Amino acid sequence: MNRTTLTRVALVVAVVFAVTMALLPKPPHMPIDQYGDKFGHMLAFATMALLAALSFPTARLFRIGERLSFLGAMIEVLQSIPSLHRDCDIHDWIADTLAITVVLLLVWVARRGRGARLN
Repeated sequence: MNRTTLTRVALVVAVVFAVTMALLPKPPHMPIDQYGDKFGHMLAFATMALLAALSFPTARLFRIGERLSFLGAMIEVLQSIPSLHRDCDIHDWIADTLAITVVLLLVWVARRGRGARLN
């Protein structure tokens, strides 16, 4: 199994895990909970952004960011479903998008340093 396949599998696992945790009415406590809700959001979306950039090395980074930010927004919309007993918070989506942006800018800098085109 090559690296791209491994990162794509890891990306799917990360997305499924993040969406599942976000939509569980009572998610289990995680060790990172001590750092706050926003930290968890940023860690999840930073991880997905890095995995997506590695999984799709020829994809435009803007498109990766756009799609992951949309995923974060959709999670927040779904959390507004009353039966989930979750909170829809635009600040969570902002934290998601900020983490995505920072990671993808770092990927862009790394690619640029290697002489890759701006994607």
